[in-house]
Amino acid sequence: MMKTLVVMTSGGDAPGMNAAVRAVVRRAIHHGLKVFGVWNGYEGLVRGGDSIRPLAWKDVGGIISRGGTFLGTARSERFRTQEGRRLAAGNLLVCGADALVVIGGDGSLMGAHVLSEEWPEHMAALRPQGAGEEGRASRLHVIGLPGSIDNDLHGADMSIGADTALNHIVHAVDDLTSTAASHQRTFVVETMGRHCGYLALMATLAGAASWVLIPEDELELRWHQKMVRAIQRSRDVGRPHQMVIVAEGARHPDGLPIRCEDVKRILADQLKIDIRITVLGHVQRGGSPTAFDRIMATRLGTAAVDLLLKEPDLHHRHMLGLQKNQVIATPLVEVVEKSRAVRAEIENCNAGRAAEMRGSSFVKTLSLIKKLTRISPAQERRPDGSVALLTGGADAPGMNAAVSVAARCLLNQGITVLGVEAGLSGLVRGNLMELDWNELVGWINRPGSEIGTSRYPFEKEDLPRIAETLNRFHIKGLIAVGGWGTYLNIAELAGRRDAFEALDIPMILIPATIDNNLPCTEFAIGADTALNNIIQAVDKIRHTAGATRRAFVVEVMGRECGFLALMSAMASGGEKAYLPESGISLAELNRDVEVLKESFRGGKRMVIYLRNEHATRRYTTDFIRQLLEEESKGEFEVRTAILGHLQRGGIPSAFDRILASRMGDAAASAMVDALETGSREVQALCFQGRGVSLIPLSEAMEAMDHKRGRPRNQWFMGLVETADCLAMHHPVAPCETRS
Repeated sequence: MMKTLVVMTSGGDAPGMNAAVRAVVRRAIHHGLKVFGVWNGYEGLVRGGDSIRPLAWKDVGGIISRGGTFLGTARSERFRTQEGRRLAAGNLLVCGADALVVIGGDGSLMGAHVLSEEWPEHMAALRPQGAGEEGRASRLHVIGLPGSIDNDLHGADMSIGADTALNHIVHAVDDLTSTAASHQRTFVVETMGRHCGYLALMATLAGAASWVLIPEDELELRWHQKMVRAIQRSRDVGRPHQMVIVAEGARHPDGLPIRCEDVKRILADQLKIDIRITVLGHVQRGGSPTAFDRIMATRLGTAAVDLLLKEPDLHHRHMLGLQKNQVIATPLVEVVEKSRAVRAEIENCNAGRAAEMRGSSFVKTLSLIKKLTRISPAQERRPDGSVALLTGGADAPGMNAAVSVAARCLLNQGITVLGVEAGLSGLVRGNLMELDWNELVGWINRPGSEIGTSRYPFEKEDLPRIAETLNRFHIKGLIAVGGWGTYLNIAELAGRRDAFEALDIPMILIPATIDNNLPCTEFAIGADTALNNIIQAVDKIRHTAGATRRAFVVEVMGRECGFLALMSAMASGGEKAYLPESGISLAELNRDVEVLKESFRGGKRMVIYLRNEHATRRYTTDFIRQLLEEESKGEFEVRTAILGHLQRGGIPSAFDRILASRMGDAAASAMVDALETGSREVQALCFQGRGVSLIPLSEAMEAMDHKRGRPRNQWFMGLVETADCLAMHHPVAPCETRS
């Protein structure tokens, strides 16, 4: 029977490691296991003594928002030797370890696998010396969690820390772009990624950079000439400032490294322009983790404990990773061998093969970036009509990126693209404008919607006006970016084709709403940015904890969908999430009052409840505040924070820009196909797992609960139990609560 678990972090630090440790510790304690933490990685495991200490529920409170790892990490030459691993095994035996959870890269995971394989041999040597109990620790279970900002591990679509690092790079590129525009300069930016170009690749897409150089790109012998021509072409169409992103592991076709100084010299010599180099360095791996990293680390940490307990008879030597938004176990040997095989292909100058081994998503993104960095406005326009683009409903961060990519891809095909001003009302009033290539390139990182958006309820007289507008502007296709209201509007247009011939055109919907309440898609454009806005606000509220014991009820958006409330509670360490899917009962509020009292009596100074704006009609945010305050009897204060439109403001996150770019490209490709084949389908884009796909709008509508305005099946509701478990009181000592 599993009794004791040891957790450690190793290799390079990665934002989100603390969230993973917290999840492992609390999930294990919840199931009655003893938990030990190893300080300073494998070196601490070899050293033993005070480097391996018990961890209690409260020991991991307040760490979810911290960058790095509070356990520390260090390289260990001693652990590379069998003698060092025997010392480590002896230390694990002393604390009665049944399983070891290691959070790190392939080197760290391989070390754990080797230790597990050698375990019987170490036990045979140690037991005669009286170390440990006879009959115990006949084998050591090992679970690895991918912790690496490089995102270079097989078996995981994303590794812990990669999303945070990517956002740091994208924000730096945004900042550099503003100064580059002021001085008409070109910047060469070096990112981390010795053996993997993921960060550079995605930063290029999210930052609208002009060129990227990564280890997995099969460069031609005279690759630099293509780069020079692309940048010159971009300057010719009116964009004098450029951005070139170089992964530190990028190589020439002959295998020699490409240096930023080489790129600077080539561009300066051939284009006679002002060039600056910026090496981002370790700033990429620092700082508080993003919502995505916190949630993923939490899911993987809890899944590690669950796997050990669910299958106790299986000798576990696996890594857990997210694949297509599902937690999947992969044998450690396979993870390490295939991760290192990619590096070997890069070393052998087989960049194309290395890219294929990264997976289809990597290859598709590289293809999209090549497409976007090489396209330009077609010299001649097609005479057979135009395509209209509109953003409907409430604005969502990332809308501009979707419009920008879709429009540029269409313009590249010679199709005239018109932007509909202020959403659907622009079609009614005939307010359209031709979109300009130059301006579109600069829209990628802009918040809101540059062409404007609005919620618009249909009226009877609107349909003939819309039909007249479509005829007047020779519109042969429509791409709409928006939320549920936009879906309903487009469905209404499609349903009236029999009465208005002008409506019989292909229409494509791109899901964009911070509420993340759209059918057949796991994520909508804007939701990730909103989630990060919420956790940043909640983190700041936590910073106000002082001598006064205080509870906050934080109201978030979401309409009838609890995505933002639940996920922000998981990502911020919130003690409770009130969701519209489950509602709020008076009995539940009474229990919450008692929990609050116990929490503050046990030493807590800050408790945060997240409430969805539509969790219930009667028990409003202010009602909950008044109830808690009345029942507190002066033991603690209660405050409210209604985040409002703060949630949808600010520049879009890297995830939202990448998702929007992929969807914009998919929408444009589908529209071109429809125009060429004569198709009149009405379709909606969706993102599931790692891929963007198209489905008939009718199928999407059937997947919705129209009364509630949310999908019938919501994947994130499967995480409610995990959130509740990590938020609950210590099952043995209720005074030890989380923060």
